[in-house]
Amino acid sequence: MLNFRNTNILFGALTILLIGLHIFHGGISFFVYPVLLFIYSWVLFYGCAYVGSNFFLPVICAAKTDKKEIALSFDDGPAADYTGEILAILREEKVPAAFFCIGSRIAGNEKILRQLQEEGHVIGNHSYSHHFWFDLFSSKKMLDDLKMMDSVLSAVTGLQPRLFRPPYGVINPNLKRAILRGGYTPIGWNVRSLDTVIKNEQKLLKKIDAAIKPGAILLFHDTSRTTLAILPGFIRQVKERGYEIVRLDKMLNLQAYA
Repeated sequence: MLNFRNTNILFGALTILLIGLHIFHGGISFFVYPVLLFIYSWVLFYGCAYVGSNFFLPVICAAKTDKKEIALSFDDGPAADYTGEILAILREEKVPAAFFCIGSRIAGNEKILRQLQEEGHVIGNHSYSHHFWFDLFSSKKMLDDLKMMDSVLSAVTGLQPRLFRPPYGVINPNLKRAILRGGYTPIGWNVRSLDTVIKNEQKLLKKIDAAIKPGAILLFHDTSRTTLAILPGFIRQVKERGYEIVRLDKMLNLQAYA
């Protein structure tokens, strides 16, 4: 299995082997070393950037099931512009969802946050700052950021989230330590809508519909106008195909709160 530990062992052994060959047999070009470093760097990049790689620690990206059920998740709220309207659609369609919220966006949107709780949706931690340089924070600073989100959420709802979705879907050794120390359960996805990029509604609807399979976790953003536009049609389309939309923590049989 490709992971951080095995990768370091493999490339460490290769480096020692090359150095040994170079010293005792010669004929090994120095060009080999930057090539090896380049390959190693790309493996690390893959492990960090692909949330489903399980490179640093296991991340749950889907349910292992044959049942025709899926879970919806929304990142980056609560948002004054669209979260309330998305909630209205979910209420009308009687569909639960998971909302991975950013702590710094809660102030001024407390009413929306309470509505999420009251209407039976699960609320997860998506960091407090969602800072552009979050991935370069120290482990301690990352954990402080996550705990700040917990504190703000608890002050409004009384909830202490256990489910955590990494900002930008990136995991590195520092974030691994923060996740483990904080006792969080990392959650990814296996259907990324790209709703922050795809603005054509039919194209977005076609993309996500084609990717649906049992146990899928879909990633949307409740900051996206396009998601708001396609959500009613998508839900009806999924139901017509015989799928049930269930709450994320129930589909994964996880405890959502401490």
